[in-house]
Amino acid sequence: MPDELPLAAASARLRRKPGRPKKESSASITGEAHPGTPRSNNSNSGAVAYEAVGSLQPRLLDLKAAAAYLGVSSWTVRDLETNGTLRRVNIPSGAGRELRKLLFDRQDLDRLVETWKAS
Repeated sequence: MPDELPLAAASARLRRKPGRPKKESSASITGEAHPGTPRSNNSNSGAVAYEAVGSLQPRLLDLKAAAAYLGVSSWTVRDLETNGTLRRVNIPSGAGRELRKLLFDRQDLDRLVETWKAS
C-alpha cells in the first residue's frame, strides 16, 4: 500500500488560495534586504532583486516606494501627480516615447514635505 494516495498532492494544491502565489519582495525602499530573505548566487534564477552597495539609496522611487516614503497611500501620490503638486520623472525610451512607469525624485518628495511643514 503506497504511503500517499495518488491524487493527494493535487488535492492539497487545490485547497490553497486560487491564483498565482505572490512573490516576496527582497529589498526595501532603502535597498536593504529583509531579514531572513534567502539570497541566491545563481545569476540565472530569474528573480530580479535590487541590492544596495553600502549606504547607496536609489534617487528615483516608483509609485509604491514614493507612497511608503511619504507615509501616504499610492492613490494620494497619484492625486498629487495628477493635480501638479508633485512632478514625475519622464525617462525617454527612444523614438519620442517615454517610460510609462511613474517615477518620483526623492529630492522632490523632500521639498514637498518641507512645503507642507511651512504651511
